[in-house]
Amino acid sequence: GEDSRSFHVSIQGTPLSITSIGETYSVTAVAGGQLILECPEDAVPPPHIEWHWEGSPLREDARRRVLAEGRFLQIRAVGAADGGEYSCRATNALGDTSLRVQVEVHG
Repeated sequence: GEDSRSFHVSIQGTPLSITSIGETYSVTAVAGGQLILECPEDAVPPPHIEWHWEGSPLREDARRRVLAEGRFLQIRAVGAADGGEYSCRATNALGDTSLRVQVEVHG
């Protein structure tokens, strides 16, 4: 079968650059802005999605929230400490898939 992936990132009011290196995407965010990462899974049955940061399960807090049953990760008031590797893993009865995003924060 075919395996096609799209990846969408939005930062409100700030420019964004995305480069793809194999299966890892590189995203540049601007400090103080908002970053939304999407785990693009339209699988049936709907997958269970987990987010990780630097290899550990992501802990949600006032600034970092997982939305839409895991499909989106929202980071508000991005700071230098938010940089690093984020990954999402989607698992259902048919298997699992993962996506890695390297976030760099400038400013």
